[in-house]
Order: sequence, then structure tokens, then C-alpha cells
Amino acid sequence: MTPMSSRESKSIQRLLIAFTVISLIVIIVLPIAYVLYQALANGFSSYIKAVTDPTTISSLKLTILAAFCSVLFNLIFGLSIGWALGKFHVFGSRAIIGLIELPLSLSPVTAGLIFILFLGKYSLFGGFLDRHGIDIIYAVPGVIIATMFVTLPYIAREVIPLMQETGTEEEEAALLLGAGGLYTFFRVTLPKIKWGVIYGLLITNARAMGEFGAVSVVSGHLRGKTDTLTLQVEILYNEYNFTESFAVASLLTLLAIFTLFLKSWIDWQKSFSTEKEKP
Repeated sequence: MTPMSSRESKSIQRLLIAFTVISLIVIIVLPIAYVLYQALANGFSSYIKAVTDPTTISSLKLTILAAFCSVLFNLIFGLSIGWALGKFHVFGSRAIIGLIELPLSLSPVTAGLIFILFLGKYSLFGGFLDRHGIDIIYAVPGVIIATMFVTLPYIAREVIPLMQETGTEEEEAALLLGAGGLYTFFRVTLPKIKWGVIYGLLITNARAMGEFGAVSVVSGHLRGKTDTLTLQVEILYNEYNFTESFAVASLLTLLAIFTLFLKSWIDWQKSFSTEKEKP
């Protein structure tokens, strides 16, 4: 490489790094800093009052419940579909994977509307449930189902490629040696895919915590009953309670930052584990 081309390469490298850093500051760092600044604009006591308001606590509980149900459901679903598609030949597997990834391309608002048309009290199936006293839409179950839908692909997308990559030789050997199905899964299969499962869990939890569109449609905005944290932020902002709105938004921001640090720690653990396993 000539000195001239070397200088040009370094200049381009510096330009790209500068552009990346400036973009991150403008798009991510400054908005987060502004949210935290506005949340504390009226003092710490006002901030504590806003985040401990009964409606905020209720929305936080529902957010945690919806996220927990989504993580649990998607963990079982992701491992099941990953095992089925990764370890066995399944007819139409590409079509199945396409269906799993549908929530990524479908607007959350559209998804919420679909659930209203399918599970609403004036629909065929929803009407049947309503006659038996089971409320789905404009109730907590609807919020949970909508959150499950939008988070459906994340664990499956992490697990399926890992299952396909590891093959079936070791599982078959374990079964030939007399190991049971569950023992083989937990002692042979799961250790190989554990990092993918953990990443999927983190992404699913973060997505569930921050979901707005689908739950906004199916919740009915029943304050203190079906509102999640994201909906509580919208309600407070529309009522011109800006400081309270930013205070509640800061809870979501802090959850996102915690998830980021947790992911970084897991990356460090993964690299440390990989180095330790090398001969």
C-alpha cells in the first residue's frame, strides 16, 4: 500500500468513526439525557411522587406481568420450534419460519386490530368467550396476548440456526447410550445453545417492556387496569403532565440501560467461557 493510499484509508476510517459517534450521540445519548433531565426537572421528591403514583405502579405491574408471560411463552415456543426445525426434517419448514417472522414485518397497530376483529366481543370467537364471561379485548389477557405476538420471533430466531448448526450426532449418541429425551436435551443440547437462548430472552424482555402499538389498540386505555408503562407515558403527556410523563419514561429508559449492561456482561461471560474452553 502506497503512503498516499494509506493516508486516504486512515482519513476515511476517521471520518466513518466520527460520523458513527456523532450519530450515536444525536440519536441515542442526547434523547436519553434529555428524558432523565426532564424527569428530574421539578426535583427528586417530585420524581419519586410521579413514579410511585398508584396508576404508575399499576401500569408497571402490568408491564412486568406481560413481559414475564411473553418471556415464558416464547422460551417454551422458541425451544420447541427450534428443536423441531433444527433436529428433524419438517415439511414446509421455510414457510413455518416465515410465519414466525411475520410479527417483525407486520405493524403492531395492525396486529392489535386483528386481535380485536378476532377476539372482540362482536366477533364469532370473541362473542362466544364474552357469553361465557371471558374478557380478552380491553382486558389484561388481551394486553398479554398482544405482547406475546410482537415478541414471538426473537428466541426462535436465535435458537433455530444454532440447533441446525450443531446437528444431531451427539444427541443420537446420548440416546444410544441409554439417556432419556429430557436428560439429553438439558445435558447435551441446551449447553450448546444457552447463549442464544439468553440473548433471545433479553431481546424478548426488552421488546415486551417497550411495546406500544399493539397494546394501545387492545387495552382500551382503562387507566389503572389495562395501561402499561408506555401507555401511561402517553396519557400523562396528552394531559400536559410533562414532568410526570418524563418521569415514567425514565423508568423504561433505566430498564433499557440495565438490559444493555446485562447484555454486555453476558458477552463478557461468553468470551471468557470461550477462551477457557480453548486448549
